Amino acid sequence: MRSKSLVLAAGIGLAFLGGCQSAPPKPEEMARTSLQTAPADLQLICANAAAGTAQVDSSKVLPTSSRQLDATSYSVDLDAGGRKFNCIVDTNGSVKSVQPVA
Repeated sequence: MRSKSLVLAAGIGLAFLGGCQSAPPKPEEMARTSLQTAPADLQLICANAAAGTAQVDSSKVLPTSSRQLDATSYSVDLDAGGRKFNCIVDTNGSVKSVQPVA
């Protein structure tokens, strides 16, 4: 009788643990995949361009966010020593614009 109780308790425990597990979200359900970020090299190109515009050392310019605009261009938001800038760069690394953000 005791062994039946142990088997029953083990079965209930396994069923309970199995019910607690969930499958990982599908890639299309993840927030990160809904927005394509700019490659690191393009972000650095924008940081260097913003450093020139802001007249600060490039080590003081940090990309804060980026997003793909279309098949060939990205928008990169930057902090240049406390001043905010936005840079548009294409996939070839050509900076199209660097603008201060109000």
